[in-house]
This record gives sequence, C-alpha cells and structure tokens, in this order.
Amino acid sequence: MAQKTQIMDEAAMRRSLTRMAHEILERNKGLDDVVLVGIVTRGAILAERLGRKLFEIEGQRVPCHRLDPRPYRDDRDRSVAADAPAPEIDVADRKVILVDDVLYTGRTVRAALDAMMRAGRARCVQLAALVDRGHRELPIRPDFVGKNVPTARDEQVIVRLAEVDGVDGVWIAEGRA
Repeated sequence: MAQKTQIMDEAAMRRSLTRMAHEILERNKGLDDVVLVGIVTRGAILAERLGRKLFEIEGQRVPCHRLDPRPYRDDRDRSVAADAPAPEIDVADRKVILVDDVLYTGRTVRAALDAMMRAGRARCVQLAALVDRGHRELPIRPDFVGKNVPTARDEQVIVRLAEVDGVDGVWIAEGRA
C-alpha cells in the first residue's frame, strides 16, 4: 500500500459523532423506541460511542446491539444465509439506527438489512456512517454522516478506533490492501 493521508483525527471523529447524535435526536424527536445496531467490528464500536453520546446529551440509555452481516452477503454462497440463525437483537417495532464505519458500495448494509429482517420487523431503519466515500452499487444512502469523502475506486478508506487499533483516526490510502 502506498501513501496514507489522514482525513480525521480523534477530535474530528469526536465532533462528528456528537453532531450525528444530535441529528439522531432531532430526526427521532427523542429516543423513545430507538435502538442502535452496529455492524461488526468498527460499526459496533461506533454504535456504542453514539449510545454514550446520546446518554450524555439526553440522559437516557439506548439499547445497543452488534450485528454480523457476513452470512447474508450477496457475494457468498446464499445457502449460508438460509442456514444462519436469526440474529438475537430486538428490533420489532423499533426505530433502528444501523451504524457502520465506512459506507462504500452499500452491499454490507444490504446484508445487514437482510439479517435484521430475520430478527423482526423494525418500524423504520436509519443509516449512520462515520465516512461516506461514494461509489454506491445499490440505492442506499445514509441518514447521518460524519464526513463525506470523495474517493477513487482504487483508494482505500481506513478507520482506526482506539478500542481495537490503539488509535482513533481516518486515513485515505492509495491502492488496494
């Protein structure tokens, strides 16, 4: 991999998550029936951080779940999804905020939606992404975005979080990993 350029540091990430938390509160007129569902690994960590921000702002805890959409991806054997158990998350008649670190083609989000539908019928699903880099292959768009970053297809967006990587930041790298 070639040169990396940092586009968000720890402070920028914190400000973006704070803004996104306020936008979630405004859009949903509070936190009644709101649940956060984070796509593993980094989306789940960001969902936990958003949950803490929402608690700081509103004083109300929000249920936060982790979701692994890999068995439901459309670039894998579809029989795996048919055999996968329904995720153990409570989304029935709830306002779900699906959280991921980077939104790119939309295929991971599509897989996460398929997985969630196995768990129950949500009242609505809203998408939060720390970084939207474009290049969608499906008609999916985020409701809450930390940073829009125009990229080339041959670039990579790298999100690092202290909980798993020891540092917070977002970088663009030339070339594929």
